[in-house]
Amino acid sequence: MPAYWALIGLRYAALSISALFRLIMIELKNIDLLTDPTAQRVVKDETVAVQFAADDGELMSLEGPNRYTRGDALITGSTGDRWVVSRERFDAKYLPADAALAHGEPGAYRNRPAVVLAKRMDEAFSLARSAQGGDVLKGTAGDWIMQYAPGDYGVVQAARFAKVYRLAD
Repeated sequence: MPAYWALIGLRYAALSISALFRLIMIELKNIDLLTDPTAQRVVKDETVAVQFAADDGELMSLEGPNRYTRGDALITGSTGDRWVVSRERFDAKYLPADAALAHGEPGAYRNRPAVVLAKRMDEAFSLARSAQGGDVLKGTAGDWIMQYAPGDYGVVQAARFAKVYRLAD
């Protein structure tokens, strides 16, 4: 009988740790890094590998689920991380890395240099990818919140941020 109670105790201890983690993770909503004095202006410099989705689906990034629809860009970054960019946004933000590659074909692409806002977080957090909701991304202490436009967010792990972003200006 003592072994049974020990297992029950472990189960409740695990639930308590999980509940505690949810309690200490900051849930961010309606943030605007433009008004945050600790936010930095940064630019990404990276060549990525791109495939285009043949059907609707979901890709699990390190920061959380990324749902996509047919035609969206499925991107693998230079650090091996994967994420999704809507086709409309991809067409505006990426160019073929090689002039011989037709835009919209799978292959290597470079992002168009654009200044975005970034803030390093000192504790675990979560936030929706857009102000309208959608996929919820999670970060740990040291990761970065990215604000690409009002209501348009991302999360970048600390090591990746150090490799592909630089201060603007």
